[in-house]
Amino acid sequence: MEDNLSVMRQQIRQSVRQLRQQLSPEQQQLAAKKIVQHTLSHPKIAQAQHIALFLSFDGEIHTQPLIDALWQQGKKVYLPVLHPFSPHHLLFLNYAPTTQLVKNRFNIDEPPLDVTQVRPINQLDVMMIPLVAFDEQGQRLGMGGGFYDRTLANWQQKGFYPIGLAHDCQRVTALPVAHWDIPLPEIITPQKIWHW
Repeated sequence: MEDNLSVMRQQIRQSVRQLRQQLSPEQQQLAAKKIVQHTLSHPKIAQAQHIALFLSFDGEIHTQPLIDALWQQGKKVYLPVLHPFSPHHLLFLNYAPTTQLVKNRFNIDEPPLDVTQVRPINQLDVMMIPLVAFDEQGQRLGMGGGFYDRTLANWQQKGFYPIGLAHDCQRVTALPVAHWDIPLPEIITPQKIWHW
């Protein structure tokens, strides 16, 4: 059963990633613009000072326009960094316009590890979460490494509010759910804000 579940999840990942990668630069640009509009008018973002985000990879929603807009509002932005000692865990480091990014082992840009720039998770206000696919119940399917599932575990007790960011083409009717999956309370797409 577990094998069947993982095959189904892998097939969904593959097909949705292909859809996402087929978006034209113009479609990506328009999607990013709409995400900025939805996000900046969101009450949780308006109240937040410390916001974790991510840099786009593999056709994800372009987040740099949103990051630039948050900086302009004087908000602090943090990016995920692979934890050096705890496999499949993330740290969140301050990301400023002057930050020199480095590639991690997945070839994703991240700030260089510097303990003075780490923001404890319980001191973040909002965490914007990447995803490969989501369904109409708020379930999220990631890349498969479990990094965000671990970060999201017991998020209500940790004090931050998670919001997924995705293209509309990443929605599926229902995802095959594993016991470790953490549903999101909200997902923002260019066309809609989904609440659960």
